[in-house]
Amino acid sequence: MAAVLVFFVFLAAIAISLPIGISMVLGSVAPIFLLDKGGNIAQLLHNTFSGANNTPILAVPLFILGGVIMAEGGISKKLFNFFAYFVGRIPGGVPCAVILTCLFYGAISGSGPATTAAVGSMCIPFMVSLGYEKRWSAGLIAVAGGLGVIIPPSIPFVLYSMATGVSTGDLFLGGVFPGILIGLFMMIYAVVYCLRKGEDRALINEKMNELKGEGLGRLFMDSFWALLCPVIILGGIYSGKFTPTEAACVSVFYAILVSLFIYKSITLKDLVPFLCSSVKTYGGLAFVLAFATAFGRVLSMTKATQAVEQFITTNFHSGAVLLSVLVVVF
Repeated sequence: MAAVLVFFVFLAAIAISLPIGISMVLGSVAPIFLLDKGGNIAQLLHNTFSGANNTPILAVPLFILGGVIMAEGGISKKLFNFFAYFVGRIPGGVPCAVILTCLFYGAISGSGPATTAAVGSMCIPFMVSLGYEKRWSAGLIAVAGGLGVIIPPSIPFVLYSMATGVSTGDLFLGGVFPGILIGLFMMIYAVVYCLRKGEDRALINEKMNELKGEGLGRLFMDSFWALLCPVIILGGIYSGKFTPTEAACVSVFYAILVSLFIYKSITLKDLVPFLCSSVKTYGGLAFVLAFATAFGRVLSMTKATQAVEQFITTNFHSGAVLLSVLVVVF
């Protein structure tokens, strides 16, 4: 009964559009107040604070801050110019350059929304000026920005690692091939779409000629520090030089040094608004993470997880069906 009540209250709260953090709170306290099960309020508060008092969780706000600084520092534009130099002239080359930029920026920010915002704010107006449909351009970047949560480092991977105990490094490594594969198929789609719908080749070639005029050497040196960032972050993690949490800290300092002293695209006074923006982004997420731990403990104490596990293993025996049901449950 307590397990049913937890799920019922949680899902009912979500159904009436309450924030997921509040829904977790209501689901957690319902069996305590109504059935006197699932522990007590003191335990619930302890579990909540223990969920927030976690060193790996520091990676989340730090990656968010690093992504904000890099976006404002114009790193996404430098990445786009570099990739556009090589693929801009082929059919669908400009959209392919956008997708490649999202792949690399995702390896810097660890966030889908940050990748979409940083790349989209620059690339959507540019693509529209070249004759691409505005809605299609926005849709392409919105989907490609999602690569930011697959290509490591990934904020959702860090959160999943905290919740399940799985190695963050292994999760990062597991995201490399799927991220590249998705990006590759998106580029194939972009090329096919542009071949079918057509492009303003004269206008595109004019823009690409301007880019070519800068020269590969100058363009490479201009984008070198942006391209080096994911190499430092991922190389440091996989070589054992630092942990994913430390890598997030490295990404922040790297973003500040590159944007402030090399590209000189921001000033010291800009850092305060960047910090405020990061805190606003992370504040709601931190609330959810803290109560997610408490909610999980309540599920265990009311034996809700065991009930779900028993129901699934009793009624579904095929491996493919079992995995499908787990996806639906999650």
